[in-house]
Amino acid sequence: MSSVNKQTRAEPLPTHRPAPEATPALDAIAAPPRSGADLRAAAAGPLARRLSPKYFVEHCLLPVGVSETGELLVAAEERPDPMVIDELCWVYGRRVKIVAAPAAEIHAAILSAQSESTSEAQATDLRGSDLVLLTEEEETIADLRTLANQAPVIKLVNVMILEALRARASDIHLEATAEGLRVRYRIDGVLHDISRPPRQYQAAVLSRIKIMASLNIAERRLAQDGRIRLRLSDRELDLRVSITPTLHGESVVLRILDRGAGVRNLDELGMPGAALELFDRLIRQPHGIILVTGPTGSGKTTTLYGALARLNQPGVKIVTVEDPVEYQIDGVSQIPINPKIGLTFAAALRSILRHDPDIIMIGEMRDRETAEIAIQAALTGHLVFSTLHTNDAPSGVTRMVDMGIEPYLVAATVLAIVGQRLVRMVCENCAEDFRPSADLLAEVTTLPDIPQPRFQRGRGCDACAGTGYRGRSGLYELMPLSQDLRERVVQRAPLAELRALAQAQGMEPLRAAGWAKACAGTTTLEEVMRVTRDEALG
Repeated sequence: MSSVNKQTRAEPLPTHRPAPEATPALDAIAAPPRSGADLRAAAAGPLARRLSPKYFVEHCLLPVGVSETGELLVAAEERPDPMVIDELCWVYGRRVKIVAAPAAEIHAAILSAQSESTSEAQATDLRGSDLVLLTEEEETIADLRTLANQAPVIKLVNVMILEALRARASDIHLEATAEGLRVRYRIDGVLHDISRPPRQYQAAVLSRIKIMASLNIAERRLAQDGRIRLRLSDRELDLRVSITPTLHGESVVLRILDRGAGVRNLDELGMPGAALELFDRLIRQPHGIILVTGPTGSGKTTTLYGALARLNQPGVKIVTVEDPVEYQIDGVSQIPINPKIGLTFAAALRSILRHDPDIIMIGEMRDRETAEIAIQAALTGHLVFSTLHTNDAPSGVTRMVDMGIEPYLVAATVLAIVGQRLVRMVCENCAEDFRPSADLLAEVTTLPDIPQPRFQRGRGCDACAGTGYRGRSGLYELMPLSQDLRERVVQRAPLAELRALAQAQGMEPLRAAGWAKACAGTTTLEEVMRVTRDEALG
């Protein structure tokens, strides 16, 4: 038997306990999840007081009411053990019906009820005692560390991380609002609301994350950055923690880096066959610079890792400088920068050049000094990969010139620039054919010449959490610097002229690459328009 509250066991049992053969079947979890407010009210109600909070936390369930037919409604994320069901039938004298509710919401409700009962007990026990004024630091260090180490808080944070991994989330957002924390996951590049834990334990959850990241739990006025390293079975996880103060308290973003996921091959990234063949030839050049451009989260580093994995041979020395190192590659020397001790991109690059590398990968060209060292490395016989934050491939040239690099040096060293975006793919589990509206098709000005386009969309299912999309694929525009383009760069030609010349020489724009995927049924026209909106404005 599980740990049922002893006091409850001592009470007379109801005479109308169901017979053992009447124990309810657990074939399905019916009914939609209840709201967080309903769960918090149930956790403080008379049904929950029949058993100890520890029992509910241990089994991750909560009695929430009685149905019209007299069944005990119990909120749980998964089917409880049959022995637990028998215990509930025995204690409450009713058949049990399970209703679905997120585990995080259940733990939040139980913790909230415990906090409120503790506060009420303290309030009734004052009896005119002397008031002692605490400083903010004393209150924070003494109270928050205790709250953060409570079992329900630890389990709630763990469940939050595990659920994010199960949902394939890249980021966990904990946003402070007037009502409490708002938890959102970024899945396939789009944020989704997950839960809204109550405000009573907002400080405890944030303190738990700070403790895990070795941050100062007493500091709530300044931004903090940290790192959490976790092991899940045979997978190693890194969580990059960023905390910033806001109007209603601190907000946290956890970036999930799954080191066990491995490096993806270039063939898996969605690059069209002709572009992939050309890119493969370019990355095998003995020296020069290859840039991958796009906004944050567009998969630039993944593309560079794929290129390095293809070039990683015993006879080749590859060194990378990254912030941070996202994936570990066997046979590659990877250097994480640390600005706090002076190990910047530029400082690391100067040291790398004395280690006789053949290929250098720079996580990002952020300033003129880094760009100048990369140019020098390319001029002295090294192949250099790096990323830039620009809207498209031609803008990479103007960005380097804006950094202070002479145009003739850009023309002499840059081999090619790749523009990149990520689009969500139609969920294969619920995909269906459909015909887009005439208004939508009218906006497609560069629809490729495909005899029989097949448009698809996802209806929404459990596999894609009702979104109709599952997984992402890359959109690429590859601009090799031809002799004509180099001459225009030296002449400081405007961006529009560079773009027009590149397209005339065969560069497929990002939006046109997206239309091709939409016509093949792998994504939707709406998704292509969403991720290439800036190109249309250009």
